[in-house]
Amino acid sequence: MTFAIDCRMIDSSGIGVYLKGILPHIFKSRNKFLLIGEPTRLNCYLQNQNTEIIDCDVKPFSFKETFKFPIDIIEQINRADIYFTPFFNIPQNVKIPVFITMHDIIFADMPELTGKIGLYARMWFFKRAHKISKKIFTVSEYSKSRIIHHLGNSRPVTVTYSALQDIYLEFNLKNKLIEKKQTIVFIGNIKKHKGLHCLIEAFLMAKNEGLPYKLIIIGSRENFRTGDNAILDKIDSMGNESIVFTGFLSNEEILEHLSQSSLLVQPSYYEGFGLPPLEAMTVGTNVLISDIPVFREIYENYPVEYFKAGDIIDLKNKLLDILRGKPPVNVVLNEQQLNKYCFQKTAGIIIKELF
Repeated sequence: MTFAIDCRMIDSSGIGVYLKGILPHIFKSRNKFLLIGEPTRLNCYLQNQNTEIIDCDVKPFSFKETFKFPIDIIEQINRADIYFTPFFNIPQNVKIPVFITMHDIIFADMPELTGKIGLYARMWFFKRAHKISKKIFTVSEYSKSRIIHHLGNSRPVTVTYSALQDIYLEFNLKNKLIEKKQTIVFIGNIKKHKGLHCLIEAFLMAKNEGLPYKLIIIGSRENFRTGDNAILDKIDSMGNESIVFTGFLSNEEILEHLSQSSLLVQPSYYEGFGLPPLEAMTVGTNVLISDIPVFREIYENYPVEYFKAGDIIDLKNKLLDILRGKPPVNVVLNEQQLNKYCFQKTAGIIIKELF
């Protein structure tokens, strides 16, 4: 069989991690693969002798993708047996069976994240993908329940959890105990549903009560959007030593910050899976996360601390309880916890469902 796989988002945050994680294991199925995307990003996969690259720079969710996708590329795709995309964008005129991964349905659950036109457009894409797809994969039972709630159950939805990148597992094997610094780290897109505003407010309150820690935000200050610039004024008033925006970092640089920090805080209001807490624990760092349903699902039986989502006072109190007056400690995960989420399992489920 020949699989056409949309790889245009291979460097896009969680979607890219998911795709890079499953590809090496999918290749082991000994089928033929057509990888759709920019060759400079995909040439590394040509070592698999059953792999070809279809050069395509059409942006996902663009007008061109949906209504004027290049005919020559569509013809190549339609000569394959199966089309798979790790997101819910599907080009025009794909005639072969379509399989997608819909990581979440956040805009249906949190319509306040966009305007009326933006919500209409996103729901159109969600509904179109649901209608066209033969099967849908998603990354948690929570996401599955929300997809069915908003789009119905006319299409089968299968959970294929996200998982750890090899770089974290390799680090875990080589480095058992890392000396911790007095730093707290946040990793994630700087958007409203990630809860960074809540974390900054709670951190500044904890600092005023004597917390001797620095907050490191993996991301750019220029991308920190809030309707009230007062929060940035508060950051500035604390001086450059209290809160640091790192800007763009490589995976290796993120891992270094994460492994040296005493605590990762994930204050999300909404996630499809939420990978940074798992990455943090794998490299020995404690985590404090919001008590949203998906985190309760994913991190059941893991050594995590919860706070009430959106509750600045509760988050501040938990920061002080965990960090003030105590030496930093390392988290050690057992073998079952390390292996619960792995891309070999995820890819195995996908391959099974494709046949």
